[in-house]
Amino acid sequence: MTYVDSIRELLEAQEGEHTQFKEAKNRFDFGEAAKCCCALANNGGGKLVFGISDKRPRSVVGSNAFEQPERTRMGLIEKLKISIDFRLFSHEGKRILVFDVKSRPIGLPVQYDGVAWIYEGDVLKPMPEDMRRKIYDEVGVDFSGMICAGATVEDLDETAIENFRTKWIEKKGKKQLAALSKEQLLHDCGAITDEGITYAALILFGKNSSIIRYLPQAEIIFEYRSSESSGPANQREEFKTGFFACYDQIWELINLRNDKQHYQEGFFVFDIATFNERVVREAILNAVSHRSYQFGGSIFIRQYRDRLIVESPGGLPFGITLDNILDRQLPRNRRIAEILSLCGMVERSGQGMNLMFELSVQEAKPLPDFTGTDDFFVSVTLNGLILDKEMLSVIRRINEKDPEMLSTEDFLAINALYHSQPLDRKMQERLPRLTDMGIVEHIGRKKYVLARSLYAATGKSGVYTRRVGLDRDTNKELLMKHIRKNNAIGTPFKELQQVLPGLSRGQIQVLMRELRADGKIICIGKTSAARWFMNK
Repeated sequence: MTYVDSIRELLEAQEGEHTQFKEAKNRFDFGEAAKCCCALANNGGGKLVFGISDKRPRSVVGSNAFEQPERTRMGLIEKLKISIDFRLFSHEGKRILVFDVKSRPIGLPVQYDGVAWIYEGDVLKPMPEDMRRKIYDEVGVDFSGMICAGATVEDLDETAIENFRTKWIEKKGKKQLAALSKEQLLHDCGAITDEGITYAALILFGKNSSIIRYLPQAEIIFEYRSSESSGPANQREEFKTGFFACYDQIWELINLRNDKQHYQEGFFVFDIATFNERVVREAILNAVSHRSYQFGGSIFIRQYRDRLIVESPGGLPFGITLDNILDRQLPRNRRIAEILSLCGMVERSGQGMNLMFELSVQEAKPLPDFTGTDDFFVSVTLNGLILDKEMLSVIRRINEKDPEMLSTEDFLAINALYHSQPLDRKMQERLPRLTDMGIVEHIGRKKYVLARSLYAATGKSGVYTRRVGLDRDTNKELLMKHIRKNNAIGTPFKELQQVLPGLSRGQIQVLMRELRADGKIICIGKTSAARWFMNK
């Protein structure tokens, strides 16, 4: 578009849901600009123009608003999580600033300060609920299965295609796949159709030049940082090519600084890598399969000495939350997930996340951490340091029983019991089965611990005793010993709680009632003035 045509186009444009004019001769409020951009994005994208009158016939009045438009653009992107660009024009010495706002992502309304704004004609208003529901219903559309207009087979990388072919043959054992032409191979896996090249084909097999041309946000950026400082990374690599051409290179970069951790059991020393290859690959595959390719951001992999962070644009798929992420499956890019599944790079649909949690428990590491995840980005942190080497011995004994018989909830319940953490409803439902398997013991009303045999077999019986606590008779003896020492003045109940800090008030009251029923102690007084004495 030429300069003259651009000005003429702006002057002749109709103000409404896709174009908004603001004179803003001196300044304009950032919050109001963010609302306008939010509404334009929700209406399918448009232009926010400063320096042209909003009344017809329009004229160029010039605007000094947002003297640093790049800074304003970045602020709008930070607030709205959408792609925004800007252009500056000069007409007879008068400045015109135009923010070019892209459409909202499929299935997700754009919000500013918690409100999804829209334009109804020229009127700025909150989005009606029925419109919001229709947007959420759009997630049924698989972007990766859509045709990339203009792309051809020549836009796909031979190396990436052959890497996929090799893996598909290894997975299925079908040697006849080696004789297929690349076009037939890609057609059989669904990467291309009679209508053309899908976005899945571009994302998985695209050449560098083709991805830059058609889908520049489909890149993976790797950074290694030796410290927490916010300066430049020690190493940074950008992969703007088909995933099948770069996935091994990414793991090799991570593995270069993958330290070994050692633990000893008896005469044997075992090594555990800080970053488990399967866990790391699953995290990256999840990012590639589930990110939103309508968002302008890239997938970031940030490696530190003791942890790895994988960030991807788009937030969790609609209907998926951090509470149900292990139970529900909704691939945002189904065609990509299907192709990755064909060659065995991912487990059964939705099982990759479960595998990440299970392997973290088996290596006595912290569970994957989703702190920082919101509606626009998914962030998963893989902490690589072993929490407790004693737990490794216990897990080894459990795996000897039959790890294939254990579900993700079983491993999570074992992890929670070992670390004395609360169990949610699903974990609690697994306890009877784990008890039958001899992995867990029921030691009291609603109280479970890992079996004594697991600790004993690894020489950790003392750990078991510490977790179970003192037995009932020993607890009673301790209570009576304290009461006997203070029998001259009596013992208030609050002191008894200090004797057995590991027990609740109710549990101590039960023990005291039993001692009183046996005639061993008596109580004189009521409420807080009550004192306990030995029964002479």
